[in-house]
Amino acid sequence: MILVRRLVGEVLREQRRELGRTLREVSADARVSLGYISEIERGQKEASSECLAAICRALDLRMSELMSNVSEAIAVEEAATDAATVSSAATVEVGAIPAAEVGAIPAEATSAAAASVAELPVVGRKTVRSVAA
Repeated sequence: MILVRRLVGEVLREQRRELGRTLREVSADARVSLGYISEIERGQKEASSECLAAICRALDLRMSELMSNVSEAIAVEEAATDAATVSSAATVEVGAIPAAEVGAIPAEATSAAAASVAELPVVGRKTVRSVAA
């Protein structure tokens, strides 16, 4: 399951670190407690829009940039989830063939199926493959 609060925290932490700022500095500038910002960065608290706006101001980050970066992170996680679902579905279908029938598949059908496998873009570090219908 994708937790938006975790992704918001990751984006904020990345921005803070890129700027070389400490939690203490951001806390003082945003007027938000250090502990609360830490919990937001770790994805343990869901910050209000007012709190996020204050933290964004302290990080010289536009709220729209924050949301755009979070949206990109969601898309990456969705793609990874979709790829895992396709992979597990293919495993189930292959595993459902009784062992006695595996040898009964003609060689021509096997090579045709192998030829129809199209490589899709790389998601993260895994290559996703799809069998053409």
